Amino acid sequence: MFGFERPALRRHAGRVLSFIAAATISLALLSGLFASRAVAFETAAKEMILVDDTTGAVLLDKNSNRQMFPASMSKLMTLFVVFEKLTEGSLSFDTQFRVSEKAWRMGGSKMFVELNSRVSVGDLLRGVIVQSGNDACIVLAEGIAGSESQFVELMNARKGKLGLSGSHFMNVTGWPNPEHITTARDLARLAHAIIHRFPQFYTLFEEKTFTYNGIKQGNRNPLLYTYSGADGLKTGHTQASGYGLTASAIRGGRRLIVVANGMSNVNERAREVERILDHGFNEYSNYTLFKSGDIVEQVEVWLGNESHVPLIINRDVTVTLSRTQRRDLKVMVKAPGPIPAPVTEGTEVGKLVVDTGGDKRPIEMPLVAGAEVGRLSALGRIGAAFNHLLWGEQTR
Repeated sequence: MFGFERPALRRHAGRVLSFIAAATISLALLSGLFASRAVAFETAAKEMILVDDTTGAVLLDKNSNRQMFPASMSKLMTLFVVFEKLTEGSLSFDTQFRVSEKAWRMGGSKMFVELNSRVSVGDLLRGVIVQSGNDACIVLAEGIAGSESQFVELMNARKGKLGLSGSHFMNVTGWPNPEHITTARDLARLAHAIIHRFPQFYTLFEEKTFTYNGIKQGNRNPLLYTYSGADGLKTGHTQASGYGLTASAIRGGRRLIVVANGMSNVNERAREVERILDHGFNEYSNYTLFKSGDIVEQVEVWLGNESHVPLIINRDVTVTLSRTQRRDLKVMVKAPGPIPAPVTEGTEVGKLVVDTGGDKRPIEMPLVAGAEVGRLSALGRIGAAFNHLLWGEQTR
């Protein structure tokens, strides 16, 4: 028996797939989120990453794995832990926490909570997200874990599960500390996790103003006011970190996540992040090669009661293609042929191979049998074998 390798067929479309692909192409489900290499792009940001949220394709990258000071962008990790507690049911938006002297005295950006007052989790979350309140972060940490240090242990315990390999947290606010570090790539992963794990809370990031204790403050994310489709997430600034922003925007149903840090002022931050997002939306598009359940190919069956079995892809396959850096993308099927009967439905039979060329390794994805194929009867097998010897093919 001989295997075969041929261009993949999409039976629902009734034609051979042919695509022109970019230098940057990613299948997040196969190669891991944020695994692609990006093209060069000039930016004032010292660290930056731009990611397609659907495919995980890295569209732009500048020092994204270099450790940096995240400032208030690290509050996303604080929020992640709080969102987990809300999802588990151990907290609600109506739960109230007392304001300690430590929280009340906390410097930097503030929600302006009053000493010994009790504040609801719902208000505290808006105090963190909209007003970037350091005092609100301390109140949440002490209310949930008993102390800020205990809450920080929760943050660091979760970073491994999220794949934040370049991060270490020392506080809940992003207050300057030489050991409080992260990477642009880690923040992009964290933003992705918040968006997809907690959609019921993510809408808080779109709120432009929040008034507490008679003080109205605007959301510090500049994109909410100037960039169509922007819906989150968090700014950051200290003298050591410069000006940073972790942001997300949707255009045409497609979401991009950007992290940029180390800029010199608020205007440069807003301008650069908008320019980065524009590049991602204008220069790249997503294309679905297969939908889950599509028949990719038909493979011959040896001595079966059916001559062929369909090969099925069991997940969507979407690629991100650059509009300016193009080269041929080969989509192939690898499978033995003919396959000996019986064939059990759902059994892995072959591989879908996506080859972007160059020095990149082809990406492989399992293909499974889309139907049961039984064996011919003893008499039928004898006849099929005779025909094969006589005519060199399987007939019935």
